[in-house]
Amino acid sequence: MKSKYQILFFPFILLNTSCIKQFIPSVNEINELLVVQGLITNQKETNKILLSRSLPLGEISSAQPVSGYNVQISDDQGNTYSLKESAPGTYITDSTQFIGVIGRLYTLHIGVTENSFFSYESAPMEMKPVPPIDTIYYEKIVVKESHENWFGVDACQIYLDTHDPENTCRYFRWDFAETWVHRLLFPVPYMTCWVSDRSRSIDIKSSAEIEKVKIIRHPVTYISNISDRLKRKYSILVNQYSLNDDEYTYWEKVKTYTDRVGGFYDIIPASIPGNISAKFNSSVKVLGYFSVSAKSSKRIFIQDNFAGIIDRYTNCISDTIIGDYDPPELNITKWTLIDNSIPTPRVRVLTSIYGCYDCRVRGTNIKPDFWTDDK
Repeated sequence: MKSKYQILFFPFILLNTSCIKQFIPSVNEINELLVVQGLITNQKETNKILLSRSLPLGEISSAQPVSGYNVQISDDQGNTYSLKESAPGTYITDSTQFIGVIGRLYTLHIGVTENSFFSYESAPMEMKPVPPIDTIYYEKIVVKESHENWFGVDACQIYLDTHDPENTCRYFRWDFAETWVHRLLFPVPYMTCWVSDRSRSIDIKSSAEIEKVKIIRHPVTYISNISDRLKRKYSILVNQYSLNDDEYTYWEKVKTYTDRVGGFYDIIPASIPGNISAKFNSSVKVLGYFSVSAKSSKRIFIQDNFAGIIDRYTNCISDTIIGDYDPPELNITKWTLIDNSIPTPRVRVLTSIYGCYDCRVRGTNIKPDFWTDDK
């Protein structure tokens, strides 16, 4: 039997297109449902709640943020915290006013307008403790051995170890933020930048069937030579969260879907129950999950020699000018990489790729606070 909710998708899941004509069945569907994504922790940091609208089958566009809502968080001690909308659909806590406390129960409340009564709310969620990450480490992987006729290729696998001496944390989730040095090869004004990215996959693990909670060599991420992350210096900050059994089941089902996306009869997100519901109409579905967890974090730096790392700037040089002649396209569609007047005559090397001239195309020239001095 066809369900009117059967074919709704999370806004971050996009349908693949191909030369085969897409089949969109005719069903009774609701085009838009509220999607909630959010996490609060026990750290002194800004927490985010993201509100958007789901997309029906056949839609290939970005998520539609939901603005102007009234979003609050309450705890079991009678405290209430209002969130501010910092960008369309993004609601944040004030890090000076709100820090999660382990052992307390937190409930998310959502009103459809800034001054309305609350129309949606989450189940009360306990903030569970999480053990620290014992260690993060990497191993160099030889993808191709060097030979007299070709260069070798290396990759990098990053692992973590953790354990819980109290044996209370049975379900784990991880995410990470990474930063690396991006340095251009030419003496341009903005030569050195720092590029940052974050994890996008769902990384969870259960230790429920293990007598003593101990996780060894859990793979965090794999970095191949196709990326230039390892070319100079790389940093990764791994965050560890504890989950209850319901949230673990939720993420496990979502992961199953995202790993198998593409088949119409696979598990689909609208069939995965979250912990948020409509207050006055139980037949209205809400997608997503309000996560509550303590957080532990650990960072490592990697500065090693990896063979075969891609060079993204081999095609930078587009022209060479001898003399003081300034072409009309200078600083418009071509930029100076090298300006050398010794010996005369003046010689300038130009590029038609702005990213070869300014590293800020990919990152920021402001060194992060956590960055240690380079060797």
